[in-house]
Amino acid sequence: MNDAISFLDLRYSNARYREELLAAFTRVLDSGWYVRGAEVDLFEEEFAGYCGSRYCVGVANGLDALSLVLRAWIELGKIREGDEVIVPANTYIATILAVTQNNLKPVLVEPDQGSFNLSTEKIKSAITKKTRVILPVHLYGQLADMAAIMSLSESHNILVLEDAAQAHGARKQRILAGNWGDAAAFSFYPGKNLGALGDGGCVTTSDKQLADTVRVIANYGSEKKYQNSHKGVNSRLDEMQAAFLRVKLRHLDSEILHRASIARIYSKEIVNNAIKLPSYEDDGSHVFHLYVVRSKKRSDFIASLELAGIETLVHYPIAPHKQKGLQELASYSLPLTERLHDEVVSLPIGMHINEQDAHQVSDVINKT
Repeated sequence: MNDAISFLDLRYSNARYREELLAAFTRVLDSGWYVRGAEVDLFEEEFAGYCGSRYCVGVANGLDALSLVLRAWIELGKIREGDEVIVPANTYIATILAVTQNNLKPVLVEPDQGSFNLSTEKIKSAITKKTRVILPVHLYGQLADMAAIMSLSESHNILVLEDAAQAHGARKQRILAGNWGDAAAFSFYPGKNLGALGDGGCVTTSDKQLADTVRVIANYGSEKKYQNSHKGVNSRLDEMQAAFLRVKLRHLDSEILHRASIARIYSKEIVNNAIKLPSYEDDGSHVFHLYVVRSKKRSDFIASLELAGIETLVHYPIAPHKQKGLQELASYSLPLTERLHDEVVSLPIGMHINEQDAHQVSDVINKT
C-alpha cells in the first residue's frame, strides 16, 4: 500500500510557491503599509481583469462579500428589507446567512439532480412579486446554468448575485464566474482553488456605483477619513493576503488544469454501481474545487476508504434548513436536498494529488 492520501495538504500546495510567497511577504513587510495599500489595489485590478469584470473590491471574507452586495443594493434602493432572495437549498450556510443578515427572506429552491446547482425550472416556480434577487451558487466549482438564469432575470427584472466562492476560473461561453451576474462574491479561504494564507474575499462587478458603495460600506461607511456617509462595517482585504493572492493568481489556470486531469481519471476509472459520479461537461465550466460522489451507504464507504489510507470529507452533512440556527426554515420540505446531504462524499483532489494517487483512489473504490 502506498502512503496515505490526505484530502487536503495546504503545506504542500503553498510550498510550491515558497520563494514567491516569501518575496511577497518581504515586500509588504518592508513597505510599512499593511491596510488598503498598493498590493490590494494591484490585486483588485488583476483579479477584475482575470474575471473580465470592470471592478473588484477586496473584503475580509466570502460571507462579507455576499452580505455587502445585498447591503449596498438596499442602500442604493435597488431592493428593500423583506424582499425575497432565491437561493439553492443545498448550499453552505454562508449563502443564506448573507440574506438573513440583511433582513431579506431566503427562498430555498431544490437543485438539478445532475449538477447539484440551482434548477432553472424550479427557479421559475419560486418567483413571486417579492422576488428581487437570484443567488446562484457555483457549487463544488461548476458554473450554474448562468445563460438561462440571466435570461430569466432579465425577463423578470431581478438582480443576480453569483456566489462564486468555490469557482475561481470557472467559465462557460468564454465568460468567467464573477462576470455573469450583476455582481459576484468570492472567498479566498486557504482551502479554495485561489486561497490566501488567511481569510479574504472580494466582490466583482461592472457596476461602478455598486463597487463604490460596497467599498465605502466595508470601510466603516467612510469614503473620506472621519466622514461617514453610511452605517458601515470593517471588512477589508489586508495587504499581506493581497500580495499572496497576486502570487497564486498567476498559477491558478495551471492548477485548474491539474484538478481537471485528476477529475478525468476518477470519472473514467471509477466503475462501481454503488457510487454515483458527478455529472459535468468537460469544457472548463467546472474547476473541481471538490470532486463529489454519492453513496447510499456513506458511512461504510468512507470507512472503507479510510481503512485503505484515503481521507475524504463531507460537504455538507446537514442541510441548511435542518440547522438549529435557521429554525425559521424548518418547515421546508426538500427531499432531494436532504438526500444529497445524506449521500455526498468529497474525494481527494488538488495539487497534492498526482495521477498515481488518483488511480489508487479509483482502484480502492472499485473494490469496496
